[in-house]
Amino acid sequence: MEHPSCVVVLLTFNSASIIRETVGAAKKVSPHVFAVDSHSTDDTPAILEELGCTVVQRPFVNYSDQRNWAIAQVEKSYPWQLHLDADEVLDAQAVEEIRALLAGTPRFDAYILRRRDYFMGRMLRHSGVNPWHLRLFRSGQGRCEARLYDQHFISPARPGRIDGFMHDKNSAQLSDWIASHNRWSDAEAKEKLGPSALPDEVLKPRLTGDARERTRFIKEVYYKLPIGLRALSYFVYRYFFRLGFLDGKEGFYFAFFQALWFRMLIDAKMYEQRSANAQRPH
Repeated sequence: MEHPSCVVVLLTFNSASIIRETVGAAKKVSPHVFAVDSHSTDDTPAILEELGCTVVQRPFVNYSDQRNWAIAQVEKSYPWQLHLDADEVLDAQAVEEIRALLAGTPRFDAYILRRRDYFMGRMLRHSGVNPWHLRLFRSGQGRCEARLYDQHFISPARPGRIDGFMHDKNSAQLSDWIASHNRWSDAEAKEKLGPSALPDEVLKPRLTGDARERTRFIKEVYYKLPIGLRALSYFVYRYFFRLGFLDGKEGFYFAFFQALWFRMLIDAKMYEQRSANAQRPH
């Protein structure tokens, strides 16, 4: 019997509205789909089982904990792993590229591919954030960095590139987007105010590195700017320099909420926490 070469690993929670499309594209890469569900209350587990996926239930603590647990479950059975969120749908080009490299002799032990964001039902061609992600890697050559927010997979190997896209088809309404980003602002504020992670556990910020490392470098520079100015500068960068205005009204709303609301919210929560700490008796 031929040994399976790759497994697709999905994290799911109440993903019934999109999971068929995600799994349909993923199964064009590999028939082996391993889904870690966080006790969904909708039909997600039943749909996954109907589609022939292996489904395990595990409570969600945080993204990196869930990802690294999943990695450990499959690494002894599959030489390659492809990791996707429940709403990340591979396009035809990405599927073809991944199939081709797995059928041959891959030049690299890890690969980054591009994510295309959706907002208020529209695909953002210019406005999206963090477009490059390491998601395909040889078992033993990848893990998720230990961060509370903006987690990336990291690898000791220099990654290659896949030019196809994974489409982040987040089907949530604007109110859901705001609710989730409110939670993420808590995580980011806690991350920035807490102790730094060990250098070998996180993606390193490097101006001369790959696309992910350059983005992390720019983010480090961002946090050195004054509060208020940095959120406004980020809006100008996303909307004008990254051509977000070409994405129409949705592009404006995305730039506004991502920069002038979400990023300002993080700053406000950091300020609130620092003020509370300063008032505590020592």
